[in-house]
Amino acid sequence: MQRRDFLGVAGAAGALALAGCEASFPAIEGGFTGTDMARGHAMRDGGLKRQAPATVKRTRVVIAGGGVAGLAAARALRLSGIEDFALLELEDTPGGNARGGMVNGIACPLGAHYLPVPNGDAREVQDLLEELGLRRRVAGRWEYDERHLCHSPQERLFFRGEWQDGLLPLHDVGESTHAQYRKFAQRIDALQHAAHFAIPTLRVDPTPELLALDALPFERWLDSEGFGDPQLRWYLDYCCRDDYGAGIEQVSAWAGIHYFASRHGFHAPGSSSSGADSTPERDGVLTWPEGNGWLTQRLAAPLGDRLRTGQIVTRIAELRGGVEVDAWDAASKSLVRWQAERCIVALPVFIAARVVESPPPVLANAAAHVRYAPWLVANVHLRGPLADRLGAAPSWDNVVFGTRGLGYVDARHQTLDPTPRGTVISWYRPLGPSRYDPADGRRLLLERPWAAWRDELLTELSLPHPDLPALATRIEITRYGHAMAIPAPGLLARMGAGYGGHVAVGRLSFAHADWSGYSIFEEAFTRGHVAGMGVS
Repeated sequence: MQRRDFLGVAGAAGALALAGCEASFPAIEGGFTGTDMARGHAMRDGGLKRQAPATVKRTRVVIAGGGVAGLAAARALRLSGIEDFALLELEDTPGGNARGGMVNGIACPLGAHYLPVPNGDAREVQDLLEELGLRRRVAGRWEYDERHLCHSPQERLFFRGEWQDGLLPLHDVGESTHAQYRKFAQRIDALQHAAHFAIPTLRVDPTPELLALDALPFERWLDSEGFGDPQLRWYLDYCCRDDYGAGIEQVSAWAGIHYFASRHGFHAPGSSSSGADSTPERDGVLTWPEGNGWLTQRLAAPLGDRLRTGQIVTRIAELRGGVEVDAWDAASKSLVRWQAERCIVALPVFIAARVVESPPPVLANAAAHVRYAPWLVANVHLRGPLADRLGAAPSWDNVVFGTRGLGYVDARHQTLDPTPRGTVISWYRPLGPSRYDPADGRRLLLERPWAAWRDELLTELSLPHPDLPALATRIEITRYGHAMAIPAPGLLARMGAGYGGHVAVGRLSFAHADWSGYSIFEEAFTRGHVAGMGVS
């Protein structure tokens, strides 16, 4: 299959799905699950703010928000000896974008599905992994529990009609493409030596070199550097949509480079680091059938009744002697007022700016500039294993070149049982602005029916797997209207104190990945940990 023919097929598949054509797909059960959008919209619409509190409760610290940052803050309080706190979470289960679920009895992710092995800058995350038994020191060196490291093969790409190892397009691409891969690897290596790229960003000062990259769209920087190869640009666009939810024309050059330079660089196929004939896999990652829900479940387990779910925070006010936090209890349908010494606001900045009375300038500024990428995660139960095409073996991460989605991960990839049987595959669909989705992705997410998403998924994944529609029995779709912050050009400069340090104003501490300008576990966890440790 020639490239232009394959792209034509991919484009036709996307058009068919977007048209809502149900083709000849068999009946498949399913629906929307995982998030309660009505609760979030109730807070947004403001009606709950006018309620009078039915109950007043007292505690030392209130944590508003039970995502990764809020759970990390709760852990930090406990490590500091502070047990008198309450964590208020909107949904029925904590974890935010890092929750897990079950489909037909098989565990699967509802959002984030892996954690890269952290480097030395992410020492708070390293400590957590040691606490959970995921890493230990052996003969003076750190070793990770191989049961939790992603099993090989890690990733493959369906490109020009067959599967290939790795995600960089390689099959019959020509020497000019390989030359661009090598040149990009050299450029990333030079930038790593010239500036400090680190995860988490709390460890970095916004130097003039970094802010200059922050000011440019990644696409424009690639143009100026002569990186015009379509295969390389597809891969870089895929990486940006994967980590940031938006394409290379929407994120900053800092973000595009940070994706590689903050970890272990970019390795061109055939480079000395990967061997003359090999394709380097993704750097080591920890993953579980339920994704990062494995981590958030363990962070939540010790909290007991200090974790309050189904709580819609409607107001946070700093008073002379403490703080007041009002929350609508979805179970009792009444407003509870919490009085405390301090509040850790572990909410996205756009929500925090709505509920914090007289929001401080640093919060108002952040809320005015952070844009969000909507996301959709679809978990598909299959009654049996998929038939496969020529090329690379089935992998944990399976990506289809040139399509709107980011491919799928297999929930049974980590199992030690080799018996072929049914599984759940998790398909990821970013809806931030990109060449695939120039329209309002959030409106599309909210208005488009489940059946249309089902058809897009089946059409896209039928390119490599024509038997998938016949094997699928159930598709459960989780929607995130504001899944992750987009590190757009100029965002880091505008965030000010949110980039280079912990944000606290009076009795309020702010902890969320939004303050880093993009959304990954390491950023959220570190900011939550630092906020919790800052309570005295």
